Amino acid sequence: MDRPPLPETEVAEELAAVRPDLVQRYAAELPGARAAVLTRLWRALAFEPLPWIADRTPGPVLRLADGRRLRGPHPDPYATTSYVTVVHLDGLAYDDPARLMTDLAVPHGSAFAAELGHSVASLALSRANQPAPVDEWPTHDWEWEQRIVDGHPFHPNCRSRPGFSVAEQLAYGPEHRPVVTLGSVPVGADESLVTGVWPDELRDGGRLLIPVHPWQAAHVLKRSGDAPLDAHPLMSLRTLALPGGPHVKTALSARLTSSVRDISVYSIGLSATLSAFGETLAARSDGLLHVTRTLGAATANSPDLAAVLRESPQTYADTEAGERVLPVAALATTGLPRSPVWLAEFTRLALVVCLRLLESGVALEAHGQNLLVVLSRTGAPLRLVYRDLADIRVSPERLAGQGIPVPELSGRIVTDDELTLRRKLFGSLVAGALAGTAGSGAALGAALAAVVPELPRTPDLRALLEQPLPTKALTLMRLSPELSGDQWTGLPNPLVLEPGPSDQ
Repeated sequence: MDRPPLPETEVAEELAAVRPDLVQRYAAELPGARAAVLTRLWRALAFEPLPWIADRTPGPVLRLADGRRLRGPHPDPYATTSYVTVVHLDGLAYDDPARLMTDLAVPHGSAFAAELGHSVASLALSRANQPAPVDEWPTHDWEWEQRIVDGHPFHPNCRSRPGFSVAEQLAYGPEHRPVVTLGSVPVGADESLVTGVWPDELRDGGRLLIPVHPWQAAHVLKRSGDAPLDAHPLMSLRTLALPGGPHVKTALSARLTSSVRDISVYSIGLSATLSAFGETLAARSDGLLHVTRTLGAATANSPDLAAVLRESPQTYADTEAGERVLPVAALATTGLPRSPVWLAEFTRLALVVCLRLLESGVALEAHGQNLLVVLSRTGAPLRLVYRDLADIRVSPERLAGQGIPVPELSGRIVTDDELTLRRKLFGSLVAGALAGTAGSGAALGAALAAVVPELPRTPDLRALLEQPLPTKALTLMRLSPELSGDQWTGLPNPLVLEPGPSDQ
């Protein structure tokens, strides 16, 4: 199953064999891809609590524990529209993030350097295979998702896909716009866990037909699937849209960005309860929020063989009125977010809905993939759509205080810890979706400043305004394999852009 990370030269060699027409374009995209990944890495070095960075001084200059000094441009932790092209380690210039990480020679750095090299190569490949830009907005939901070429806006492993050959990236990566043929594996109903309603078309007598991604079938299950289904990959790669039907979330036991994308038995067991709870939340949102329903979920009691069938977010757009629904991560492809007025309107909608939910006891993981927005014919933000409830956080204490029935949930989803709840929402929504849409700290700060005076002054809002903004320390997590769970850091508050302690 494991395959060495693909360095730039290996990708070029494979590309010459499978798509020789892209070789020159790939080479031309490499410098920009290195800068894009270096920008994300420099942000991490400047703001994450990495144990081998002893001091950060204005300039900025980072002093390492061994006495070396790392110098780069002043970092904007919320920037997505400008690139860092070079940083200096003890006076030596680096434009390649993988080479920089190798020469830093920190614990676990060599493995991370290999991932960075893979991220650069895959990003250059993704950019090389893009069509000429068009002014028309997409028609199908998967077309919006396939516009997102660069992946995670702040993670240095934004396009890291170890285990995927060049041919597999072209065949399965959503930004390459393929049609993917899913297979299905028959499993006895008595050997499976099923929640919700598993459709008749995915049954064969007393057996369930569990949709399987072709990569998973080849590399993990070591078998081909039956009853093929043609589907379009969405931005998460493992979730695909069936034309005219639901979205299918498949198990994919490969490390993409940071996580191995399997589907736990725990999440299958909770899926129906969470789906019903999502409908309750949407009903209390004054029409501003829809939550996609989980139609059915099944697992052969293994995270490697499981699938979830979910409503398409398109369900919640009035197409006759010209409405469109698209992931927040795709907003930057529309041209809309560059208007301060539009950005303030979208920020207002997102904060009103999500802060109200947080006060009630639910912290959404509202990053640009899970959170979608319904736009009017003219592009005005009307409503939100949320999908994939598997990693929200729910506070029974807050729910009870609001008179909301507490669902029968267990495990990591359940917590009354205020810091955990606020990190989940603020890190995904403000430091993620809103920052990625704004494109800079100045634009994000202006949008927040225009909106927050209108919002109820709840303890959660005060924490958002007065404390450093929490975000996952993604590079620290990759360099700390001995630590389990999420690690966090605090970014300068976008309203004041002054550094704060990193433990908030």
